[in-house]
Amino acid sequence: MKINAKDLSRIVSKYHDEKSSLIAVLQDVQEEYHWLPPEALRFVSEKLCIPLIDVYSVATFYRAFSLTPRGEHVVTVCLGTACHVRGAPLVLDRIRNRLRVEPGCTTGDGKFTLESVNCLGACALAPIVVVDGKYHGQTTVKKAAQIIEEYHTKRPKKRVTRRRKK
Repeated sequence: MKINAKDLSRIVSKYHDEKSSLIAVLQDVQEEYHWLPPEALRFVSEKLCIPLIDVYSVATFYRAFSLTPRGEHVVTVCLGTACHVRGAPLVLDRIRNRLRVEPGCTTGDGKFTLESVNCLGACALAPIVVVDGKYHGQTTVKKAAQIIEEYHTKRPKKRVTRRRKK
C-alpha cells in the first residue's frame, strides 16, 4: 500500500510530535486509511522517536486498531446475552449472507468489514448492530437487511481538508 507522507506528517504534527500522543496519532492514521499499514507504523515510529516494537505493541493491544485492511463501513453485531436471546445470531446470519463474508473479514470490494463482539453495553437496545459508530437498536432480521442496503448505496464521506490562510 502506498501511504502519503504529507498526510502522515500532518497527523503527527497535529500532536506536536509528542510521544505521549501515540494512541491519538494511530487513531487518526486508522481513520485516514481504515487500518494501520506497516509503512504508516514505521513512519509514526520514526517521527515520534518510539521504537517500532512499541508502536506495534500499542497497535495490537487495543482491539480498536486493525493491522489488516478494513472496509469503508464497519458493521458490528453484538452477541452478548441480552442480544443473543433477542435474536442476534439470526441478525448476524442475515448480514453475513447479505455481505457474503464471515465475521472478522472484509468484503472483496472493500466496502464492508463484519465484526461480532461479546457485548456493546447497550442491552436495553438488544439486539444491536453498529455501523460506522451509529447504533441501530432492536434490530430484526428484516431491519438488518435494510440497514445493510442503506449503507451499501451510501457513498463514503470525503474528508474535507481546510488550508490555513497565511
